[in-house]
Amino acid sequence: MTKKKIALLTFAFFAILNVAQSQVTFKPGVRAGLSLSTIGFHGDFKPDFYVGALGEINLTKRYTLQPEINYSRQGANNLETTEYYYDGGNYLGRTGYRDLSIDYLSVGIINKFNFKTGFQVQFGPTLDFIVKNNLPYSDSDVDFGFMTGLGYKLPSGITIEGRFKANILDNFGSYNDGFYFEENNYSPSFAFQIGVSYVFGKK
Repeated sequence: MTKKKIALLTFAFFAILNVAQSQVTFKPGVRAGLSLSTIGFHGDFKPDFYVGALGEINLTKRYTLQPEINYSRQGANNLETTEYYYDGGNYLGRTGYRDLSIDYLSVGIINKFNFKTGFQVQFGPTLDFIVKNNLPYSDSDVDFGFMTGLGYKLPSGITIEGRFKANILDNFGSYNDGFYFEENNYSPSFAFQIGVSYVFGKK
């Protein structure tokens, strides 16, 4: 993904926040934490991190619309792949394993329902742009995902969050003169995110 695309996405994100701020109660914030991700059901979880910026658009006391822009490092360890090779007029297959890394720049819209106890229910879609990866081949550098989870907001303004994220990962594979390739159709990818967020302004 080019620097120009990243700059345009960032500008659009904060432009939306600026418009929202002029119409409703708005508070900016940040979020970060641990990400445990894998691809399909044939690999080990890969531990890594996520970090991002958010804006709380408080439409009512109980409902908040929260646009976010996040950078997350995902993938899988020891992912089972199938390698195919051409031998004597036939394609033969064998099993292999590899560690995969996919870095996303994500733009999401989270719906938050807030309860008096401090608990929150969070869910919403996310559009993910692959900015870095070690995939041999990918059908697209754009991925679509969905997040859902729970949060607990402390009096200090810090929110403890736990989310589940699913991405519809495109197929990938590598090719060599049409005689040798490997591919993986195990999708989608999953991530469990555990971390904190903090909103600036009066509590």
